Amino acid sequence: MAKILISPSKYVQGPKELKKLGSYTQGYGKKALILISDGGYKRIGKMIEDSFAKSTCEYHFDFFHGECSKNEITRLCNIMKETKCDCIIGVGGGKIFDTAKAVAYYEKTPVLICPTIASTDAPCSALSVIYTDDGVFEEYLFLPANPNMVLMDTDIIVQSPVRLTMAGIGDALATYFEARACEQSDATSCAGGKTTQAAMALARLCFDTLMEEGVKAKIALEAKACTPAVEKIIEANTLLSGIGFESAGLAGAHAIHNGLTVLEECHAMYHGEKVAFGTITQLVLENVDAQELQEIIEFCIALGLPVTLQQLGVHEVTKEKIMAVAEAACAENDTLHNMPFEVTPATVCDAILAADAYGHHFLGI
Repeated sequence: MAKILISPSKYVQGPKELKKLGSYTQGYGKKALILISDGGYKRIGKMIEDSFAKSTCEYHFDFFHGECSKNEITRLCNIMKETKCDCIIGVGGGKIFDTAKAVAYYEKTPVLICPTIASTDAPCSALSVIYTDDGVFEEYLFLPANPNMVLMDTDIIVQSPVRLTMAGIGDALATYFEARACEQSDATSCAGGKTTQAAMALARLCFDTLMEEGVKAKIALEAKACTPAVEKIIEANTLLSGIGFESAGLAGAHAIHNGLTVLEECHAMYHGEKVAFGTITQLVLENVDAQELQEIIEFCIALGLPVTLQQLGVHEVTKEKIMAVAEAACAENDTLHNMPFEVTPATVCDAILAADAYGHHFLGI
């Protein structure tokens, strides 16, 4: 099987870039469906409208219904047809991006991704994570191409809640460890090939950037300041993690995340927060050395990422609940089987409980 590396056609990051959205879009279509949340429109809708003032491209706004579900995708495909839009723009967060990418795939149109937050590595990927209307993980939709363009306006991202960017670090934290596991097991990546040296190098750069710049970026973001550390973290959360996970592969951390979605108590937590705990669980499964495990747990604590089940919202931990998570994580179509050893619901359940215990230990509670 061939080695494959894929990436978005164009990635743009910098201040005031959203003000150029209209001019960028005219290179992709004549009328754009802009998918955005109601709150997002109230914050930046006027800026987007102004960006189209001198554009040859028309636009039509539609408000996201909250889940990247098959019903939502079908609804928007119908709107694309009704409004005669020939491209789609996703503005906001991860589920909006995944929905826009899926709609573009089914309608065979270009897709532009405009994050207002840096909370996941979803923007750059040729992947949509499909959930039920109630928010339970259902399946991965692997797409034949990455977005035509990803536009990161750092002025807007800096104004978003700090917790969201920290969740993005939680998502990106898994990239290197899952890539390492996939390389060891010779697993097939999300791109449909084997891991490239380039993907491994980007995954490692992603990890090194997080460890070097993460705490500095958190402090700067709390002051609403866009510093070089913040710029580097935005790139790591989005571009480095996006290319790294997709071209190297997913393994334990994201499968644990998917398992946690069966617990309603976890639904209020962000994707990257659950992935961070999934990363710790994967490291427990791998029985990494004590120093590496401690470094990752203490890093998560420093950023306010959850290291215990209680911090994820599970206040009553029972063996039955955790076994349900483990069984879902071990689903035949999930990525836990990319680990370089056999996993079972029993071993995953024990790893989750141990990860929770380690979290309590390092928190001193």
